[in-house]
Amino acid sequence: MAAQRHSDPTVRTLVCLIMFILGGTGFGQLRYSITEEMEKGSIVGNIAKDLGLDIRELSDGRVRIISEGRMQYFALDMKNGHLVIKEKIDRETICGKQVRCILNVEILVENTMKIYTSEIEIRDINDNSPSFPNGEIVLEVSELTQQGTRYLLDALDPDIGVNSLQSYQLSSNDYFILDVQTGTDGVKHAELVFERSLDREQQAVHHLTLTATDGGDPVRSGTAQIRIVVLDVNDNAPIFNQSLYKVTVRENVPLGTVVTVLKATDKDQGINAEIGYLYSKITDKASHTFHLDSKTGEISVQRQLDFEELELYEMEVQAKDSGGLSSRSKVLLQVLDENDNAPEIAITSLFSPVAEDSPRGTAIALLNVHDRDSGQNGQVTCSIPENLPFRLKKSSGNYYNLVTARTLDREKAADYNITITAKDKGAIPLYTTQTIKLEISDKNDNPPVFDHTSYTCYIMENNPPGVSVFSAVASDPDCDQNGQITYSVMEGDVQEVPISSYVSINSNDGVIYALRSFDYEQFREIQIQIMAEDRGSPPLSSNITVFLFIQDQNDNSPEILYPSFSTEGSTGLELAPRFVHGDFLITKVVAVDADSGQNAWLSYHLLRATDPGLFTIGLHTGEIKTARSNLEKDHLKQILAVLVKDNGQPPLSVTVTVTVVFADSIPEILSNLNSPTPPPNADSSLTLYLVIAIAAISCLFLSFITLLLAVRLRRWRESKMFESSLANFSALPTNQYVGVEGVKAFLQTYSHDGCLTIDSGTHPFHFSKASYSSTLPDNGTNEKKELIFNENEINSSVGNQVHQPQYSFYECQGTNR
Repeated sequence: MAAQRHSDPTVRTLVCLIMFILGGTGFGQLRYSITEEMEKGSIVGNIAKDLGLDIRELSDGRVRIISEGRMQYFALDMKNGHLVIKEKIDRETICGKQVRCILNVEILVENTMKIYTSEIEIRDINDNSPSFPNGEIVLEVSELTQQGTRYLLDALDPDIGVNSLQSYQLSSNDYFILDVQTGTDGVKHAELVFERSLDREQQAVHHLTLTATDGGDPVRSGTAQIRIVVLDVNDNAPIFNQSLYKVTVRENVPLGTVVTVLKATDKDQGINAEIGYLYSKITDKASHTFHLDSKTGEISVQRQLDFEELELYEMEVQAKDSGGLSSRSKVLLQVLDENDNAPEIAITSLFSPVAEDSPRGTAIALLNVHDRDSGQNGQVTCSIPENLPFRLKKSSGNYYNLVTARTLDREKAADYNITITAKDKGAIPLYTTQTIKLEISDKNDNPPVFDHTSYTCYIMENNPPGVSVFSAVASDPDCDQNGQITYSVMEGDVQEVPISSYVSINSNDGVIYALRSFDYEQFREIQIQIMAEDRGSPPLSSNITVFLFIQDQNDNSPEILYPSFSTEGSTGLELAPRFVHGDFLITKVVAVDADSGQNAWLSYHLLRATDPGLFTIGLHTGEIKTARSNLEKDHLKQILAVLVKDNGQPPLSVTVTVTVVFADSIPEILSNLNSPTPPPNADSSLTLYLVIAIAAISCLFLSFITLLLAVRLRRWRESKMFESSLANFSALPTNQYVGVEGVKAFLQTYSHDGCLTIDSGTHPFHFSKASYSSTLPDNGTNEKKELIFNENEINSSVGNQVHQPQYSFYECQGTNR
């Protein structure tokens, strides 16, 4: 509250005015009193009023403060004549420890040339706290220092009067007290006094707090931290922080790893506290395994640890200072197990091979698994792949039985590679695998099997005896004797002949051999029953049918069926009217071939004829027809040579001679048969063509007349024959054959109708139109009467030169023209 009163501008002005009145103005001096640390712009006093100055003079700048080079703390307000604070004033900076602090201000009035002096007293306020030169005071005191020793500890306070330092206070302790003395200048001094001897080993450093307090309002204070360091003497031996060190270390730590640090302390200091470490009791193995640093007390690994070799190390260590004082401690190093050993598998017993018909649960092997590690690292599980027909069954302890899980089949797998995996339960598990090769022994549980249910093979007829026909091979998945197969031909007949006389089989390899030459025309297929039997006990067998087809070979020449003569070169007699037109069917050569396929495809060829160019033959039908009309110059008896050839490779052929007689009556037929016939010659045709060509060139006209006469004569003779004809002559050769392969070759019936007139002597013979039927149409009142025409008579008349087919002659009655 007092400070607030002092800082009020109105109060300060009033005080200054009273002092000015009391001091009088005759001397031209003003006095003001203010407190330090006032804010800028605070009013010190009204100079214009106190000096009786006109405000206009201030505004004109004729009144001013004279500066002498020092800092100006005050300024004149030209508007109202107030003296104000220009800069903050710190009394301790301006006056220090002076009791009275006065600042002089000179004011110049230019119009009167007068100088007025103003004294401004700066009053102290409690704006500074007591303080010590150092925030922390360090005192080094030997533990042998005597009691009563003093140390001066002074604080500073720039304030004066009651605002300055008034008292000291020391924190509570057992060793020191504070003695405060007041000097002649009134300043208080503090001294730290040792009241009791120090022991560095008991407490090496003492921390005290010294507080200095002033008398201001409010009270200010300052503190100093006193650190008393007790200097050592060698009066203590080193002491380990532990009498027993229990250390655990993992066995897989790298070399050089620090497993523990021994810590011994000496209450002394400096050289008295320098400690060295050394082994006092240790085994040779431990000394080679662990290294002790004599300065730091670090125990490190210098040889690889192995839990399985040694898991506990015991040793004694000594700590010794430079003065020869020492102490001991015991160290127990426990090696912790790491999962550094994979499980081991031992095959105690193995039963191999094992029969494929062994029942489920049959023991195969006895295993022992173990792990040198301990705890979870030493716990082992054993397993095998799930897709195998086996399983592991745990026995006592670390033993496992390997047994069958289902029925075995050697034909599916003759042996097994069983991989056994032993795996521990470590954090990073290790495992070991071992493979057992188990063989499966065979049982005769599979019969021989052929690839197909039946086989088809082919052989060309006329094969040489002993040739191989087919190989009927069976397979048996069993092994050794159970898989050895013998082959045999089962009993059977082929056309009431035992099949064993036709074929045989090699009992070892199943090759079938033909024992004789086959004839396609005799039989075309043989069914052979083959039995394959193994040599197991009891033996197993299976059968198969082999269809052996005989393939045709062109080994049969064509056979002439019509004309029905079996001897090559024989002659067949065919009758035809004297004058026939072109494309008249004379006869048909019918032949068959006992072969089949293309070997039986027949073709007919006209080799030669008495009059070349008069006849043609169908290439595939064998029909002999006239190529043109019969001329008078043509021979009445024609001898044709016909070649019948098959399509085999090479082709086989047969020839037949056909005699064609052109006649209109029976006597004429007989005369034509008895007349000599020039042998057919291919050169005659050329000669005939040459003669005709010459005649045509030399006598074209004569030829035309002759041809015309011949045509007229032929017409006249034909008309006569039709008018006088009384009989119809018909030949009906009919044959029917069946081919070798079941294809019927039907021979058509060829017939010629003719009539014989019944009158005196001449017996003209007339041929009607040829037909394919065996009867003639019934024209009007015609009556058919059979006329017996004995073949033997014809044969006797021609001297047995030809062989005739059977003919039927019919008597024909009709109206003569």
